Amino acid sequence: MILVTGATGHVGGELVRRLTAAGAPVRAMTRRPAEARLPEGAEAVYGDAHDPASLTAAFAGAAGAFLMSAQGVGTAPGPTHDIALARAAAEAGVRRLVKLSVLDAGAGTDVIARWHAEAESAVTDPSRDWAWTLLRPGRFMSNALQWAGQLRAGDEVAVPFADRPAASVDPADLAELAARALTTDEHAGATYELSGPQALTPAGELAILGEVLDRDLRLRPVPSDAARAGMSRYGFPQEVVDAIMRRTLESDRGAEVLPTLPKLLGRPARTFEDWARAHRAEFAG
Repeated sequence: MILVTGATGHVGGELVRRLTAAGAPVRAMTRRPAEARLPEGAEAVYGDAHDPASLTAAFAGAAGAFLMSAQGVGTAPGPTHDIALARAAAEAGVRRLVKLSVLDAGAGTDVIARWHAEAESAVTDPSRDWAWTLLRPGRFMSNALQWAGQLRAGDEVAVPFADRPAASVDPADLAELAARALTTDEHAGATYELSGPQALTPAGELAILGEVLDRDLRLRPVPSDAARAGMSRYGFPQEVVDAIMRRTLESDRGAEVLPTLPKLLGRPARTFEDWARAHRAEFAG
């Protein structure tokens, strides 16, 4: 049995669908199992990183596990959720583990680097008796779903860093790779930096989305100072806000198109247009 944490998220949801379609027994962990809309064959279970007993029950009997955490950087002294998930996996005797990390995890010295380095080390710890795989994607194409509310109200979208390119990746491609790593040994001990097939700015993505939806969409850039203030209002610690701003404004990391996914999947990575066509209903009014 394979446990998928974050099973209602962008990657976790795709992974649950892929594994069940292949006939694999899947347990989908979420904090709200009664609300989870899962494919037939997936078992919804409650699990919360703040509730160790729930993790013990969720991981019981799992041979493989997909780990991801939505815990925000800086919301605790360290990545407590990742550590709790790894501990529960070890106690359950999980044999294969795939962790969804981030591009450049552990690279650098700022708060973001330190956080993700610690999170990954909970998985790659040599004392753990499992085969691990680390997935390090950049920006997700599904980040565009943040525009859905604005697009239901009109044709204009307010977007920060509108001219900052990134080679966004389709979560479905990540899920396909994760499924292979959870069901075979060919990716054991591997760390993969991953991107999509083209570098686009948010403005470029919005233009493609407009073509798919057959709408004349307009972008309203959000100034950097307003973006910084918005993150602070949302509750990001100042050190994290500063790190995000530096990474976004002073580096083009994440814009490079990496060959990893096409090589591993044996096909081209999905484009943003592919993603937009698959998710067009989620932008409907």
